[in-house]
Amino acid sequence: MICYALILAGGGGTRFWPISRNNLPKQLMNLGGEDILINETIKRLSGLVEPANTYIVTNQYQAQLMSEMILTGFSKENILIEPAAKNTAPCILYSALSLYKKHGDGVICIFPSDHHIQPVAPFQQVLKEAMDLAEKEHCLVTLGIKPIFPSTGYGYIRYDEAKAEKWGFKVEEFVEKPPFDKATEFIQKGNYLWNSGILVGKLSTLIEDFKRFLPRVYEKLASVFEIEDAVSFNQRLSEKYEQIQGISIDYGILERSDHVYVIPGEFGWNDVGSWDALGSIFKPDSDGNVIKADHIGIGTKNSIIYGNSQLIATVGLSDMIVVATDDAILICPRNRAQDVKSIVEKLKENNRVDLL
Repeated sequence: MICYALILAGGGGTRFWPISRNNLPKQLMNLGGEDILINETIKRLSGLVEPANTYIVTNQYQAQLMSEMILTGFSKENILIEPAAKNTAPCILYSALSLYKKHGDGVICIFPSDHHIQPVAPFQQVLKEAMDLAEKEHCLVTLGIKPIFPSTGYGYIRYDEAKAEKWGFKVEEFVEKPPFDKATEFIQKGNYLWNSGILVGKLSTLIEDFKRFLPRVYEKLASVFEIEDAVSFNQRLSEKYEQIQGISIDYGILERSDHVYVIPGEFGWNDVGSWDALGSIFKPDSDGNVIKADHIGIGTKNSIIYGNSQLIATVGLSDMIVVATDDAILICPRNRAQDVKSIVEKLKENNRVDLL
């Protein structure tokens, strides 16, 4: 069966403000690899998914820049454009219906565009197992990461060790980002994994689940694909998107479906979701600092310092994040890195579009 890759690349990366902006979101930045994050995502699929079968879905505001920065040779026709951001469920259904109409059935592997994964070989091995399981058992398969510390920034997957297929385990529950005591409890129990956000399944299986669990979303988008004329198609797509309520694939489908499995993975993984993630990508110095700036420090420990041209000087800093760009400076405790997205909301409220 043909295998497809779908890379979700419409997010704003708000937790990486002030370097992540509308005109240059996180997925189009190099944060520690050899290339920008979305190109790294494409490269790690080499040998598993044909380049011609790799697709990107983004929004109309990022599409042009993405087509300019994407890997040389990547087909611009494989960039799908959403008319509006409605969270991951509508985005995935729109893409799945597009691929199904164009190619017929196949196994689709869905990836966020901004993860850091090293080494690649064990990741590819687990992904291949997920593809085989999804095809043979007509189920949806997630990739779970064995947790190495009680993270409060990741979602968790609870699985039933007694309900195992050849490679995977039956998912019992998806848990949103828990408080520290709960995350610690999950690790002690042993049957919890970090939710990587990577999903594998047959197009037909995925579409049937949308019919079952999100029928209104399915009916609105499926009706668009009855239109052959491109101009009319795009107009109707925009109209239907305005009528759709935003919902995540986790809440809309995965938490309701009874045929979701998880395969544990032990490859190095980080979702590069917020500034504190740099500590997992770059090796801290002897004082526990990750410094990507012109920096002079006295008594600075366990902090992240990021900047471009100007000198950043710190004294007595501990467990802090300092980010300086040409037009903004961010200072926050390291344990509140997830709250940076709230700054972006404040900027919107104050109509500071120059900083978004």
